[in-house]
Amino acid sequence: MDTKIRKIFVLLYPLNDFSKRMYEYIQGKLAELAPAYAVVETGGVGYLLHISLQTYSEIEGRSEVKLFTHFVVREDAQLFFGFSTKTERELFRQLISVSGVGGNTARMILSTYSPRELQSIITTENAVLLKNVRGWD
Repeated sequence: MDTKIRKIFVLLYPLNDFSKRMYEYIQGKLAELAPAYAVVETGGVGYLLHISLQTYSEIEGRSEVKLFTHFVVREDAQLFFGFSTKTERELFRQLISVSGVGGNTARMILSTYSPRELQSIITTENAVLLKNVRGWD
């Protein structure tokens, strides 16, 4: 079995290191929405958040939203990811903790499978389903 996928299979419990987190959620007016991102306006500032298709489906048609966030700081970018549930965000964090799985790949996995489906894939060690996700190397 692929090492990257094996590492995902052992990630069954939430991460509990709160000292490295800055933003818990953002709540405000949904100013713009596309399948890959949402712009949430709060306090006169529009925040662009990268989202999965699962989150897109949950917030489509709403004027006000609350998204749980994950903020990534890299040398070349600062990225905000938004999730309609804490469960989806936790799965995202578990996925990106695996070497070789970045934010975009994790977002694509979460766009392909619901949190419940992904948890089932992980617990049954169904590597074939993960390898079928677009963007997976």
